[in-house]
Amino acid sequence: MTSAVLAVDQGTSGTKALVICPERGVIGTGFAEVRPRYLPGGRVEADPQGLYDSVVAAGHRALAEAGEPVTALGLANQGETVLAWDRATGRPLTDALVWQDRRAASVCTELADHADELRQLTGLPLDPYFAAPKMAWIRRRLTPDGVVTTSDAWLVHRLTGDAYVTDAATAGRTQLLDLDRAEWSPRALDLYGLSAEHLPEVVDAARPVGTTKVFGYDIPVTGLVVDQQAALLAQRVTAAGGAKCTYGTGAFLLAHTGDTPRRSSSGLVGCVAWRLGGRTSYCLDGQVYTAASAVRWLTGLGVIGGPGDLDRVGGTVPDSGGVTFVPALAGLAAPWWRGDLRGSLTGLGLDTGPGHLVRALCEGLAAQVAELADAAAADLGTPLGVLRVDGGLTRSALLMQTQADLLQRPVEVSELPDATALGVGALARLGADPRLTPADVLPEGKPAAVYEPRVPADAAAERRARFRAAVASMLEGAAV
Repeated sequence: MTSAVLAVDQGTSGTKALVICPERGVIGTGFAEVRPRYLPGGRVEADPQGLYDSVVAAGHRALAEAGEPVTALGLANQGETVLAWDRATGRPLTDALVWQDRRAASVCTELADHADELRQLTGLPLDPYFAAPKMAWIRRRLTPDGVVTTSDAWLVHRLTGDAYVTDAATAGRTQLLDLDRAEWSPRALDLYGLSAEHLPEVVDAARPVGTTKVFGYDIPVTGLVVDQQAALLAQRVTAAGGAKCTYGTGAFLLAHTGDTPRRSSSGLVGCVAWRLGGRTSYCLDGQVYTAASAVRWLTGLGVIGGPGDLDRVGGTVPDSGGVTFVPALAGLAAPWWRGDLRGSLTGLGLDTGPGHLVRALCEGLAAQVAELADAAAADLGTPLGVLRVDGGLTRSALLMQTQADLLQRPVEVSELPDATALGVGALARLGADPRLTPADVLPEGKPAAVYEPRVPADAAAERRARFRAAVASMLEGAAV
């Protein structure tokens, strides 16, 4: 019998762990909550020890439920979350600056003249969403000590006691990686004032990097990747032209571009999908900063009781009643890259009720994802076909139907509720047994549901035009 692996997805609001057996599927699950702090001035922080503790707690719970040992561990990470830490002791020297954190905007402003050069070098636009501006900000404002890295390098070091690595896809989220060579860029490091940093070794996504003892026995760590790329792999999008969108804290659309790195001309991010056996695959990436976090915001206002209420409350009205919601509650990401903007809610009247707000939120999220799909199609030179989707918000039939309507394309909902963990679990198996191929380890699965467009193209275009007009109004207001 082929042995099981432990797959851990360390996310923004929690850590999910699965014990995955090739023959029996998921045989153990565990979850541990993470509570980032949302502070004034666009600051978002997390306690690093809390991140690590959540990995250990979720892993222990999954292993306890499975009731059998595992032979390898894979870890997926948040991508752009960074901290400074002491390599000798593993002790954090700062809080973790979460990917949504905007405090490094001043660093980006100073580098504005080099924005095109950095995009050409790294594939990424100049924005505090990425890791390098946060790393530079930490160095300037918080501490010159230790090392400053993305959270995965610290977590792996804590788990193993000695490894100092990051995978190529996560390194590609920093704006310090040469996109063509998948190696650290001396020029980008120089521009950010980080040339003296001792950065982690950039490794393949599937290979042994160390051994952890924190679960009671030796487990090799053999799979590492950033969360969205793990989901792309689990969705079996492994060739140019395929695309998926994950609806989590934010929403993230990735389109595979094969072994060719692309610099987007449509406002997307060109980045590494994964590196396996020394061969790099690439993708285009578009982001919506607030998806489930926007639903939590609506919940906090008392409009709904939680994500499970979207369909019930939204179903009380036939449409948004003229309300338009641009849910840029943490700024607008791709393709606009205006993190300084705040959300807008327009068209309100005395007759506006909770159902209208819910439908306006679903339309706002779906319209942003549709903009990303159009941008990817423009860069690829061909329309996207079916969009494969995963993540917690795909449980909302209202949101998924709205997505299909505005996209005017079928939307396939994955039956894999934990695509990120399943993707990094596949990498852990691949790294533990070099005889395997990616096709051998990817999860099988048919869509849990397929949503076809139910509105004509002109109606979809009208609804999207209304959303674009609201965004244009925000942009004009910010320019005044």
